Amino acid sequence: MPDLLIELFSEEIPARMQTRAADDLKKLVTDGLVEAGLTYAGAAAFSTPRRLALSVEGLTAESKAVREERRGPKVGAPDQAIEGFLRGAGVAREDLEVRDDKKGQVYFAVIEKPGRMAADIVAEVLEKTIRNFPWPKSMRWGDGPLKWVRPLHSILCILRDDEGSDVVALDVDGIVSGNTTRGHRFMAPDVFSVSFLDDYEAKLKRAHVVLRAEERAEMIWHEATNQAFALGLEVVEDRGLLAEVAGLVEWPVVLLGQIDDDFLELPPEVLQTSMKEHQKFFSVRNPKTGRIERFVTVANMETVDQGATILAGNQKVLAARLSDAKFFWENDLRTVKTVGLEGMGAPLTDVTFHNKLGSQAERIKRIEARAREIAPSVGAKPDLAAEAARICKSDLSSEMVYEFPELQGLMGRYYAQAAGHDDVVAAACEEHYSPLGPSDDVPTAPVSVAVALADKIDTLTGFWAIDEKPTGSKDPFALRRAALGVIRLVLENRISIGIFEKLFLASASHVGRVWGGEDFGQLNEAFELLHANLPSELVSQFAEQAEKTVISSRGLDKPASTEREDVKFGMSKANDLVSFLHDRLKVFLKDKGIRHDIIDACIAMPGNDDLTLLVKRAEALAATLATDDGENLLQGFKRANNILTQAEEKDGVEYSYGADPKFAEEPAEKALFAALDAADAKIAPAMEAEDFNTAMTAMAALRGPIDAFFDAVQVNADSQVLRRNRLNLLSQIRKTCLSVADLTKIEG
Repeated sequence: MPDLLIELFSEEIPARMQTRAADDLKKLVTDGLVEAGLTYAGAAAFSTPRRLALSVEGLTAESKAVREERRGPKVGAPDQAIEGFLRGAGVAREDLEVRDDKKGQVYFAVIEKPGRMAADIVAEVLEKTIRNFPWPKSMRWGDGPLKWVRPLHSILCILRDDEGSDVVALDVDGIVSGNTTRGHRFMAPDVFSVSFLDDYEAKLKRAHVVLRAEERAEMIWHEATNQAFALGLEVVEDRGLLAEVAGLVEWPVVLLGQIDDDFLELPPEVLQTSMKEHQKFFSVRNPKTGRIERFVTVANMETVDQGATILAGNQKVLAARLSDAKFFWENDLRTVKTVGLEGMGAPLTDVTFHNKLGSQAERIKRIEARAREIAPSVGAKPDLAAEAARICKSDLSSEMVYEFPELQGLMGRYYAQAAGHDDVVAAACEEHYSPLGPSDDVPTAPVSVAVALADKIDTLTGFWAIDEKPTGSKDPFALRRAALGVIRLVLENRISIGIFEKLFLASASHVGRVWGGEDFGQLNEAFELLHANLPSELVSQFAEQAEKTVISSRGLDKPASTEREDVKFGMSKANDLVSFLHDRLKVFLKDKGIRHDIIDACIAMPGNDDLTLLVKRAEALAATLATDDGENLLQGFKRANNILTQAEEKDGVEYSYGADPKFAEEPAEKALFAALDAADAKIAPAMEAEDFNTAMTAMAALRGPIDAFFDAVQVNADSQVLRRNRLNLLSQIRKTCLSVADLTKIEG
């Protein structure tokens, strides 16, 4: 069985595209070979800055002949139907066979495809792959129509079996396939021939090209860490940068450079970001001081002076870049010390957050109000939370963040410290953006948590207010990420907070922006009042906040008749957002092994907007249902509920008025009465104390008495008195179980 080796040699491929391109080459070629009737044992793809390569092992030498019979239309069918069948089958009318069928005579087409040699199939598949390659961006060059990411110079395509290697004949717009390639652009530019993968890889290495990207990355990291270790330093790990640099060089040469003393006092993150973004340098840190003192650059060739000239040029360019960073840093510090951090943030008044949600300055005021309101619930001092919220976005006006947007928040912490703010306030400036994803760290400091929650709640309620919700795969404002951030902040800090109330009141901050006079009637029609029992003081507080924001927004006056409409607006949006959070919570908990139906059973219970308690209840229910008692209790509950539901529908009455033990006849019946009383005595105080494990255990203990009851007792007895009493007893089972979780939501 032959092996296939392909190389597509071109000008430099952008590093960010190489890995995906190698995977695409492997998929397109192997899928094409399989579709054409060939099989293979294994395949591997490789990439360097100037080449994509693919090795396919154990390829079949030829495809098998195929004979296929297709049933067509009836004899006498319209010509249009017959012509369509002929086109689909690829045969002529005279080639059709007429066969007898149950419903008369039917046309059949016999399609025979002869086997083809592997070389012919490979040539066809590779040409199709090259002409239709899915580059994110591609270009044309010369006079031909061929498009590639950069000009394509040569195609290596050989099949090797026990008798030797043969070139697969291929011509793509004048680029003729062969068995030759080139090495390093400067160190070994001459053409050489290869015959199989090991030969190809070995000759490339002699020509100063390391074929495998992971090997280049390992060489870079090993040499960089060794050089740093020799000086008592350490390289700051950055796997993303390592992968990118490995895609920039074919023959990595690691050089360790010095940073001028003038720049060593810059924050280490500034040095690291500047060197990474502009020069693709690795930062080298002094573990004793935490300062970035040196850098690692990776050259693509060896030089007679061991890289001294390359290093000198890099250090000169780096000094210019760091001079800019130093200027930004010193200028920002001067601004902070002159006007304070709030003064630095003053220009945010003229920066639009969203055209329907106002400026960044208006948003900061909303976040401040939310942070002050949330602070007591998370153990933070309201004044500190409000102070942190007022300055948390100020660094967006700094020159440093303008140059390096990825440093937002971090520079806020440095500037807050320089301005003399409390350490917890400075920390909140950096941490309030977190968590940014499922693997990002969650803030734990109370002030940081308060501001982070306020920030994300304002984002969610704001975009919900203007109906900019995520749809399908589209989420331009990262609202799913904000919702997951709220969930993780609450759960990982074990915060017990009614999220509906916070969302409800936050919605008031957006009423004035949404209702612009003429839009009021349309919005009123769009929002239906959702049923909820709200304390009157909460409604009043919402209406008061809504009135303030309406009056302050664009100078509008709020008509007295709109108060109920404001409340409808807030309730509708808050309820919708709680549902959205529940949906994100299901995704979050699914990764932790809790089924969606278990979460639904807990969401159906009162207090479902306290996410911490909701998860605590779901975990207890999941643990209970994982036991034999829990699983069998569920079946007993469903049996009781089904019998009771059918009886209530048939009789047109509700059996929920309490069963009387004095009518119990069977021992199992009497035992169930006693067991339900004992369970209720444990479940009620446990639920009151939010001790879900105890409540679930008490509920699971009903498994035995319920099983015994159904084994020994006939519910639909001839005596109507017994029947009604036993149906009421089933109602008590349902009531007891539903007081813990809505077991009707559990599947199975």
